[in-house]
Amino acid sequence: MACFIVPATEAVATTIVTKVMENREKKQLESLNLSEEEKKEYMSQKSHTTLHKMRWLNSMLWGGSALLAFEHVWHGEVVPFFPFLTAASNPQDAMQMLHEMGTVGVTMAIVVTVVWGIMVGITNAIDRLPEVDMTKKEV
Repeated sequence: MACFIVPATEAVATTIVTKVMENREKKQLESLNLSEEEKKEYMSQKSHTTLHKMRWLNSMLWGGSALLAFEHVWHGEVVPFFPFLTAASNPQDAMQMLHEMGTVGVTMAIVVTVVWGIMVGITNAIDRLPEVDMTKKEV
């Protein structure tokens, strides 16, 4: 009924954190007094930064929330007039909606965040591997 609200709320929070991180990184980059070419080189070396990984989480959360919201609109659970959620119109359904948000919604948000954490862990492990020069031919 309204399970998409929980991951959407997490997406709002992570978007705010990401914007703060972007502003800090932008200020840090400006303080380095680099040319445009040097800035591009600097940014290309930082492709797997925490900011980049936060954008992954944002994309996963916003995408999943949008898909779930569309599904709820499709099934008539979300309507374009007040109270917007059909379950909020009567107290019995509201209790069921809150229970669904607390169980299904929280579980979805946790699963998405755990999957993102696994992705970050794998990326960090790959980044720690020694670089291999693929141009050399072994005889």
